[in-house]
Amino acid sequence: MGLAAAMQWTAIILAGQRPGTDPLAAHFGETYKALVPLDGAPMLTHVLATLKSCPQIGRIVILGQEPLILAAAAGDTAEIRRSNDGISSSLKAVMDAGDVPLPWLVTTADHPLLTREMIAEFLDKSSGDLSVGMVERQAMLTQFPRAQRTWLKFADGAWSGANLFAFANDNVHGALDLWAQAEKDRKQAWKLFLHFGPWLALRALTRTIGLGDAFAKAGRRLGLTATLVPLSDPVAAIDVDKPADHALALQIMAQRKGL
Repeated sequence: MGLAAAMQWTAIILAGQRPGTDPLAAHFGETYKALVPLDGAPMLTHVLATLKSCPQIGRIVILGQEPLILAAAAGDTAEIRRSNDGISSSLKAVMDAGDVPLPWLVTTADHPLLTREMIAEFLDKSSGDLSVGMVERQAMLTQFPRAQRTWLKFADGAWSGANLFAFANDNVHGALDLWAQAEKDRKQAWKLFLHFGPWLALRALTRTIGLGDAFAKAGRRLGLTATLVPLSDPVAAIDVDKPADHALALQIMAQRKGL
């Protein structure tokens, strides 16, 4: 059994965006990506509705550079805090403030296809200090044969992130510093793991280690336990970054409604 059964979680939604104009927001005439409309509501609203339906979630905090802009989509059931320019520095600031209790479920505002079943599976399989949700390529291609994702290729398969992170305790504080350094390398496995030493990077490059083992070894370098959580629903790896993702998300929402 994972961590979910033992505790209530604080959900943190990352709703910021990088400096400059976000291409998806501009495509839909918005200034803020989290507010891009999807099936009649902003993406952020969809994520909030899912989190509010989860019995494991006790509190929701939204992080974004423009809290006032996000307020209308957030309603009065979530707290909005101003974020820093980076994800890791924003999360560290919340952790250092000490008024948002751990454990945390961290996700993103561009994950409108998130479901309570995905969250339940992820939390139930989470263990240790830090857990990361991923989808293996074969699971994705079985259902979406033309899906275009970024794949990290390892001995145990090719993996795409699901924008789901479980922070069980403050042991993850040090990992946030590395997150800031590694953010730019997140789409190339060997570069990502180079931050944990050349030997691990070489094994990632030559695909002589599985991603689960690579996470575990990287975690030990940081003094924590890090766990890969494979998710069964491939939709968990579909976030909305570009118009093609948006069109696919609309199709999936229509299928869920039986349309």
